[in-house]
Amino acid sequence: MRTSPALRRKLISVAALSAALLTAASTASVSAAPDGDPQAAAVPAAQTEAAPGAPAERLIVGYKPDAAEAKSNPAAEADAAAKGEETGEDVDFQRRLGTGAALVDLGENLSSADVADVVAEYRADPQVAYVVPDRLNTPKADPNDTEYAKQWDLFEPAAGMNVPAAWNTATGAGVTVAVIDTGYVAHSDLAANIVGGYDFIADTAVSVDGDGRDSNPADPGDWYNANDCGSGVPASNSSWHGTHVAGTIAAVTNNGKGIAGIAHGAKISPLRVLGKCGGYDSDIIDAITWASGGTVSGVPANSNVAKVINMSLGGDGACTSATQTAINNAVNRGTTVVVAAGNENDNVANHSPGNCNNVISVAATSRTGARASYSNFGSLVDISAPGGQTSTGTANGILSTLNSGTKTPSGENYAYYQGTSMATPHIAGLAALLKSAKSSLTPAQIESAIKANARALPGACSGGCGAGLADAAKTVAAVTGTGGGTTPGATFSNTTAVAVPDNGAAIESAIAVTGRTGNAPASLQVGVNITHTYRGDLVIDLVAPDGTAYRLKASGSDSADDVVTTYSVNASSEVANGTWKLRVQDVAAQDTGRLNSWQLAF
Repeated sequence: MRTSPALRRKLISVAALSAALLTAASTASVSAAPDGDPQAAAVPAAQTEAAPGAPAERLIVGYKPDAAEAKSNPAAEADAAAKGEETGEDVDFQRRLGTGAALVDLGENLSSADVADVVAEYRADPQVAYVVPDRLNTPKADPNDTEYAKQWDLFEPAAGMNVPAAWNTATGAGVTVAVIDTGYVAHSDLAANIVGGYDFIADTAVSVDGDGRDSNPADPGDWYNANDCGSGVPASNSSWHGTHVAGTIAAVTNNGKGIAGIAHGAKISPLRVLGKCGGYDSDIIDAITWASGGTVSGVPANSNVAKVINMSLGGDGACTSATQTAINNAVNRGTTVVVAAGNENDNVANHSPGNCNNVISVAATSRTGARASYSNFGSLVDISAPGGQTSTGTANGILSTLNSGTKTPSGENYAYYQGTSMATPHIAGLAALLKSAKSSLTPAQIESAIKANARALPGACSGGCGAGLADAAKTVAAVTGTGGGTTPGATFSNTTAVAVPDNGAAIESAIAVTGRTGNAPASLQVGVNITHTYRGDLVIDLVAPDGTAYRLKASGSDSADDVVTTYSVNASSEVANGTWKLRVQDVAAQDTGRLNSWQLAF
């Protein structure tokens, strides 16, 4: 007779649990099982742990609907016993969850490799839909950083990026992010996550640090007097821009002070390319090359090669072949390049590098989830992220690390900024989380995952804001298979606003889907963003290319405003390629609305 799991399970103290959850998650690959099972070796660490560093003691197994184990407890118990016999572990069916999934106990004293064996065995079973660890939860999930409550951009339900829930799986550990910007000014809330960088500014009039290129990326300040940067250009204090960007990505977290970084387990390599009045393409191109592991003449080899590059910078005009070549080479070396769409309230097609190929071009949203008034837009925007809107209140900006010096460095502090420069590090941080969670991801897969798991913007966007508002937790869950999210695929969107007349004829918005093979998925994700003052009046249908209509929402007595949600549609009988339409009709009097945008994620 088996010993009761309650008796044999190892006890974990509250202190130990808190320490485990507040420690950067290990992202090392799970070591091969003793028998050398390659499937077990391929199981990500996140799928074997109840908390970072703590092997799971139970698994949650979801069977496919037609499997006997999905309905029969004896069948699930027999399957668990069989999996245990195959792996040499003490696997035991415990109970059925409310969702129908099976809770499976793994016995005691298992290592992560042991758990990986069992997970791999379940994953190889064609009757299993998913298998995930039974993760430990704690009310101390939020970090203890003193300014964290002001970081609405990370956690607010309306327009935050849903970051904290991603930290249970990934923190960015093992990933270096190159911040190509103004350099770095010392800050105690960043110092532990700073690794070697480089000063790429060759022109001493721009560098204002007394020399040209060298291994010291310290930011001496980028202030200038009136007319220094052109006739009529007013004076400006030092921005400490690169330090603000770096803090959003990887400020030290759970250190009892300051702010929390999105990928606080990652490291920042500061590369200085912007100085007085800006920076030159030539310096930026070399920085891109060096950051991604390429060779730059006269510059020592990079010992901190970045898998993510953040460029919160830009200029006017088309993307040059020189810049595009540097970006292409970086991506080919496996580095994801994230760039700002720009702050001109203009089409990003007119601004580089936001209009380059092979980049993730980022637009900015306000605290309400609408496109920020300054943000560029257009079909070349890939994704949106919080960038702030300080015109509606200083606290509606993005809080991060800074310096109080108006010209040269002084005391460290924190300040609110706004801009696509602030939105971009949110996506660079997310890219680091994804690379940390699954190191095999390519830049294309990272971009696809971010876009496929975005949600429709809570607010309005005219002109095109990409796939929507990035969702960190959902995206990390998708790439790790830890439940929820959409496995990286293709996303198609229409961001042209259409008025919905009061008690009038239905309006339609079309999306042309190309490049797919076969039929649409059984869980086609339809993201909808509609502004309306009485959403109960609305009837919403998805119309397939063959004219078949799928009812997403019926009319009713719901008096709430707006429809901002994602519907899942079984469209497996429909050919994927073709023109899909969203049909919206207001069927009652007194209220009007607007379809802001919608998207299909395959």
